[in-house]
Parts: sequence; C-alpha cells; structure tokens
Amino acid sequence: MKSYKITLLRGDGIGPEIVAEAVKVLDKVGEKYGFGVEYTEALMGGCAIDATGIPLPQETIDKCLASDAVLLGAVGGWKWDNLPGNLRPEAGLLGIRGALKLFANLRPAKIYGPLKGACPLRADIIGDSMDIMVVRELTGGIYFGKRGRETVDGVEAAYDTEYYTTTEVERIARVAFEAARGRSGRLCNVDKANVLESSRLWRETVLRVAKDYPDVELSHLYIDNAAMQLVRNPKQFDVILASNIFGDILSDEASQVAGSIGMLASASLGEGKRGLYEPIHGSAPDIAGKGIANPLATILSIAMMLRYSMDETAAADAIEAAVEKVLDYGLRTPDIYTDGCKKVGTVEMGDAVVAALAM
Repeated sequence: MKSYKITLLRGDGIGPEIVAEAVKVLDKVGEKYGFGVEYTEALMGGCAIDATGIPLPQETIDKCLASDAVLLGAVGGWKWDNLPGNLRPEAGLLGIRGALKLFANLRPAKIYGPLKGACPLRADIIGDSMDIMVVRELTGGIYFGKRGRETVDGVEAAYDTEYYTTTEVERIARVAFEAARGRSGRLCNVDKANVLESSRLWRETVLRVAKDYPDVELSHLYIDNAAMQLVRNPKQFDVILASNIFGDILSDEASQVAGSIGMLASASLGEGKRGLYEPIHGSAPDIAGKGIANPLATILSIAMMLRYSMDETAAADAIEAAVEKVLDYGLRTPDIYTDGCKKVGTVEMGDAVVAALAM
C-alpha cells in the first residue's frame, strides 16, 4: 500500500483544532482509496517561540524537508505582537516558504451554492457562482527585497524594495499559464507597469512566456483596477497572476467576495511535488479552545494536498464532494451560519465530512 509522509504544523490559536479535523478526514479518505499516511509533528510560530525562543527551529525545517507535504494550521496571536519582526510568529511562515523553496501560492476563491447568500455582492453581480484561482508569487518582491532604516536630514526614514528577476517571474508565470490551461483558458496578469519598473519587467516576462501558451487568453490589469473589477464584476476572472504583495491583497479581497474566509484553502508549491497547505484565515485567538472554529478550509487544503503533491485526484474530488454534501445538509459553523441551518462546532463538522466520505 502506498504511504505518504506528512508533517503537521498545528501552530497557534485555532490551528490545533482545525488540523485535528483535517487529519480525521485524511485518514478516512486514505482508508477509502488505499493509501496510508505517516504523520510527524513539528513546531512553528508562537508555539515554537514559547518552546525554543524562535519561530522556526531548524528541526522543523528538517522534518518538513523529509516529508511529502506539510499541513499548517495557523500562526500568530496577540501574545507575540510586541516581539521584533524577525522573532514574530509570521517570520516562521516566511522562513519555511524560503526553506522549502515554495515560490507559487495557489488560492482558490469559490462560492459554494449553499453559501451563496453569504456573498456581500448583489445576486445580479455574482451570478450563479464564482470560482477564481489567484496565483501569487511567494518568495520574491517587496517582502523579500532589501529593507532598512536610515536618517535623512535629521528625519527617520524606512524603505522596502520591490525586486524581481526574470527567472522568478517566468517560473510563476508558467504555473499560472498551466493553471489556466487546466481551467477555462483565461489568465489575467495584474501589475503596475504604468508606474513601477519592476512591474514593467514582470509584464515583459509574462508576455514572453505567453508565446508558449497560444491556447491561453492573456489579459492585463493594473492592480488598482483589478481590485475594483473584483467587486464590480468578479465573473470576468478565472486565473489571476500577481506578484507577492499584489497577490496577497487580491487573494484576501477575493476571499471576502466569496463570503467566508473560513472556507478557503491554499497551496504553496515549488519545483517538485512537495508543498505546504494551509487555510488562508488566521489563528483567531479570540475563539481558540471554544470548539466553534470552521475546519472546512483546512479540510479543503487536504484536498489540494492530495491533488498537487500526491496525484490522488479521486481522493481530492471525494473530499470536495463531501464538503459540498455537508453544506447541502445545512450544517454550519457559526462563521457561516444563517437562519434555518443547523449550527455545529468544529468537531461535529469534521465528523460530518468523514461520514459523508463513508457514503
């Protein structure tokens, strides 16, 4: 029987609770589709700071590198807000992406039929559904460029540098073109080429890569217009390609258009099959331990893991179908609850997905 090695980074806040439910689902789908899973635990984020003094211990990196995939809950919280930037929990997230050479972040923003009412946009704007994939460059740009502080004419100043090489742009562009080719064949590149030199290099490189994908329809939008269009007419988008900072902004905006950040998964990928999978929401320390967190984004992240790191497409489809079923049944955690539905907790929602898989 096939077996996969998964490193679990349960993280902070609600992270341990939602990861526990995802593990139950992964075990069940493995049983159903004939593969096993070997789990390894490691620390990252605030819990790692408390235990070791740093957000990303070398032991964690080593365990992740020895795995087929990594599942992350969430990191951060008020407890660590006053630490220096290099010692905050979020520094661990940036560090593990770099250590695993994960340069592509795939964030689907999908409106599920039963949750259509949660979308803040009017029904005539959203139409029957929305299914957008944001492909975000993950290890370059302003988050990784040169930064610092200095004093200029007696005034304190700070700077962060937006910096990309053609190699970095080309590899993320190819991920986006391949994603578009596997969907409806439409790709919208987002940049600020009318102002930024880095964006002009970005667009030139994307246009060069496009020659290898004549079957993909390529369009371009400046970031400010793209942000506006995402709420004005989201149906025009299928795959969106963006730099690190622009992709960060647009994927969060898309999550709100979809109606609930608690439903949205993500995959961070590199050159090989190994990836890091996580819900896009935060650690929500205000509800940690209350048993009311929504585990569905983490469960859907497991589906992405099966699809991209393990080539277990049937198992991935089964998880996504099971999530659709429990929503059709009317089960809702508090964040997606509406009148007439049944309000359930974290564990009950996980159990419902497992039960749906068994059918």
